Amino acid sequence: MRVLTTPEERFEAIPGFRYSPHHVELSDQDGGTLRMAYVAAGPEHGPTVLLLHGEPSWSFLYRDVMSVLAEAGIRAIAPDLVGFGRSDKPSETGDHSYARHVEWLRQFAFDMLDLRELTLVGQDWGGLLGLRLLAEHPDRFSGAVAANTGMPTGDHDMPEVWWRFRRAVERAETLDVGRLVAGGCARPMSPEVRAAYDAPFPDESYKAGPRAMPGLVPTSPDDPATEANRAAWRALTADETPVLTAFSDSDPITASMGPVLRKLLPGAAGQRHATIAEAGHFLQEDAGVELGRVVAEFVRRPNRT
Repeated sequence: MRVLTTPEERFEAIPGFRYSPHHVELSDQDGGTLRMAYVAAGPEHGPTVLLLHGEPSWSFLYRDVMSVLAEAGIRAIAPDLVGFGRSDKPSETGDHSYARHVEWLRQFAFDMLDLRELTLVGQDWGGLLGLRLLAEHPDRFSGAVAANTGMPTGDHDMPEVWWRFRRAVERAETLDVGRLVAGGCARPMSPEVRAAYDAPFPDESYKAGPRAMPGLVPTSPDDPATEANRAAWRALTADETPVLTAFSDSDPITASMGPVLRKLLPGAAGQRHATIAEAGHFLQEDAGVELGRVVAEFVRRPNRT
């Protein structure tokens, strides 16, 4: 596996992102190693929240959420998925698979950081991956917040708007990452913030991760990830871990998943589920402070009911 590393100078002018990067070394599952980057804020011994981003963003997406959590005395840890942000970037789309990303996150959270009593916050692919971790390692988690996400098995079709997004990524000669993120927001984005989403990708050779991820979403029952996701659903529907949904009011991609999660997951019963107003798919960008408050209140709530 050939791995690329984004030069650190690409991140020197990132607005409002004062968090120092840390790195851990993982097995690339192909005989080599790669580095996974993360940022952290808040007291080291406070309750811990694991913030997982999705396609095609990076931990920068959580900058406002992290600030709110830290001020509430909560430890916020936001990794960059492999292929994104400051993390190393396998150079071929075929280097990426759903199973590999689950394993990379497992190594990061449990083998390297030994995180326990975690609250998961997962949006987009952060939920597709994070819900797998919750299902497969429930003893590591004390709660979860699902934000504009789900865990497809391929047994139900994806919405047409998602298929349009997938086709656009597949066909783009030049993948405009900043434009994709801006297009998934309900509120205007400044040129500086848009440039921050482009920063991890100096040229097209660095974009195998963003190009690969739409094709890894299970869309048919014979997808390679289908059986593992079905098993995860079976585990989650028998698990009492508290689950809060915090979906936005303006995301056509994931809107249908909120009611499904609230209906099927025992830990969602009786929770004070939130709807984030005037926010699109990337609700952290549109309403990060509000989402941070929702997460902080959930973490600090006695018995989370």
